[in-house]
Amino acid sequence: MPRREQIRFANLVEDLVRKGPIRTEWRNFSRLSDREYHCHLSYSWVACWRVEDGEMEIEVYYAGSREKAPY
Repeated sequence: MPRREQIRFANLVEDLVRKGPIRTEWRNFSRLSDREYHCHLSYSWVACWRVEDGEMEIEVYYAGSREKAPY
């Protein structure tokens, strides 16, 4: 992943930790399922995360090219 997107990813993780999983201010944020979400870090790069049921745990399960995104 290019450096610019790595920095954006680090900022996203910080937002997820501080503000929770619903990050509508991030580009192309959307809900993928009842507990999974995604957003774009740039045109070609995305991040996907899920919230574990009944817990305050957020797992980023993908950060990479949107062509290979698991959705």
